[in-house]
Amino acid sequence: MAADGDPAEGSPPASGAEVRALLRPSSFVSAISDDEGFEERAFEPAEKVVVSVSGDPDEERLFYASGGRAPPFSWRKLWLFTGPGYLMSIAFVDPGNIEGDLQAGATGGGSLLWLLLWSTAMGLLVQLLAARLGVATGRHLAELCRDEYPDWARRLLWLMAEVALVSADIQEVIGSAIAIKILSHGLLPIWAGVVITALDCFIFLSLENYGVRKLEALFAVLITTMACSFAWMFVETKPRGKDLIIGILVPKLNSRTIKQAVGLVGSVITPHNVFLHSALVQSRKIDPENEYEVREALRYYSIESTMALVVPFMINLFVTTVFAKGFYGTKEADNIGLENAGKYLHEKFGGDFFPVLYIWGVGLLAAGTSSTITGTYAGQFIMGGLLNWRVKKWIRALITRSFAIVPTIIVALYFNTSDSALDVLNEWLNVLQSIQIPFSLIPLVTLVSKEEVMGVFKIGPRTKIASWTAASVPIVINSYMLFDFFSSETEGLLSSSALCAAVIAYAMFILYLIFRGT
Repeated sequence: MAADGDPAEGSPPASGAEVRALLRPSSFVSAISDDEGFEERAFEPAEKVVVSVSGDPDEERLFYASGGRAPPFSWRKLWLFTGPGYLMSIAFVDPGNIEGDLQAGATGGGSLLWLLLWSTAMGLLVQLLAARLGVATGRHLAELCRDEYPDWARRLLWLMAEVALVSADIQEVIGSAIAIKILSHGLLPIWAGVVITALDCFIFLSLENYGVRKLEALFAVLITTMACSFAWMFVETKPRGKDLIIGILVPKLNSRTIKQAVGLVGSVITPHNVFLHSALVQSRKIDPENEYEVREALRYYSIESTMALVVPFMINLFVTTVFAKGFYGTKEADNIGLENAGKYLHEKFGGDFFPVLYIWGVGLLAAGTSSTITGTYAGQFIMGGLLNWRVKKWIRALITRSFAIVPTIIVALYFNTSDSALDVLNEWLNVLQSIQIPFSLIPLVTLVSKEEVMGVFKIGPRTKIASWTAASVPIVINSYMLFDFFSSETEGLLSSSALCAAVIAYAMFILYLIFRGT
């Protein structure tokens, strides 16, 4: 709608809003309000960042007069929209991803770099859909799922999301604790690092009280720290540029690297990150009924998200290349994990000016701390949206942290006497997260395809095909991984029967979500 309210040639200002108002059912507008006028929001109006600048009314009139063509690009506006994408990008470099990178490099050399590139591109498409949903509807994925699905289904979706969140959080907290142990020369055991990580998460989240931009600035510092640390390691190992280019451009896959390939693709889609990004984009003041503002936001968020994922891709590239250069073809290749990676790096490369062990520790600490904070942040949106819990944010944060921190401390105490259990734990945690992937992707693609929800901003046929393909690839790959994992872990008639029943129930719920949406 134009600022002065007068219709313009080509595309009347009110037409977009009127069409979307007719297409969107009232449940998606009013169902979040109760009798007392309470409305669950990702961000209160006073917390949102104002993105309009001088000259906007003129740009809006030009937008409608030109038939909906975008106004000139503005670096200032891109800066105002920059932030949510970088918080979202942390999930692409959490300790679980870092471990997948180092194992892929040590086992397959640089042969899986092409897969890293394409899986990141697939992850970008999913995150752009999440941003589109949040901007066009003014609500995030968890809130929309609460209205879209019956009570039993949304509670099951919440349970699945919480299991995925806790599984990822345990890995992230353990990763931070390992980094603290490295940087303290082993003086602080893993359980102490877990407690420190739990406390610093609340400290960092308190920055949100001073404005969302302060929290975004913190993440910019953390991801820059990661990038600098792993880039330093990359330079220290002196990899060959030719091998790097061949690894990125030439697809290679063999029986030895299939497990690592599955792990790389499966780790790209983090279930709670889809919920998170759809909520983070609402930190900017955008009217979802104003077609111009929505299209402008989608334009800048697309640029910002793409730029944001370039940094995680480079970090993952650095880690994979370092371990490919140092350990591919060695006897250590099959035994490397987060617990002993720093020791192996130190033995292999040392470091003249600054020991590579501590460079690794700093990067791992930044990865673990930042991903722990975003996990807690996502937990607040998931709980508030799917359950409509009307409690203060800090209480939701406390509940979310408690779900993960108690089992993590138990795990940490166990690791003090059994380091070999870490690999087994990570396998089970990856399995738990993989199981949850359909329960964020299917609702996302279903909702962005529905005219009743998105109005004129629903995705087109080509994007829908690409979206379902992007959603199907990790689901199919993880199904293979799950079948392989459980077939090796289950023995006997009773356990096999229980597994069969669980698989049938799991598949029926997935089919329910798919066919209900279509």
